[in-house]
Amino acid sequence: QVQLVESGGGLVQAGGSLRLSCAASGGTFSSYAMGWFRQAPGKEHEFVAIISRSGGYTDYADSVKGRFTISRDNAKNTVYLQMNSLKPEETAVYYCAASNAAWSTSRFDYRYWGQGTQVTVSS
Repeated sequence: QVQLVESGGGLVQAGGSLRLSCAASGGTFSSYAMGWFRQAPGKEHEFVAIISRSGGYTDYADSVKGRFTISRDNAKNTVYLQMNSLKPEETAVYYCAASNAAWSTSRFDYRYWGQGTQVTVSS
């Protein structure tokens, strides 16, 4: 059983930056691909970014490419999401999740989820 705890959310103005962190415990962190998803009110979970088990491979939703960066520190059991040039439409609850699958952008392949952290981008 893996427990995930996100932090770093908050209120930021459009164009600003935030760095989210997700600390894992209770499992072998390096055996999981890690993803970030977000859910805006009334919408489905949306894939944001994924990082491979070793951290050597990453991928992003087209909407965030060039502005967001996912990274991980397996020694610290932590995954990060650096978000720059934030837009008001990116206001959402951001979740980190762990997947046994080697590589998947589908939320259905992620077994463990954090409780989420609210990101609010004001215009």
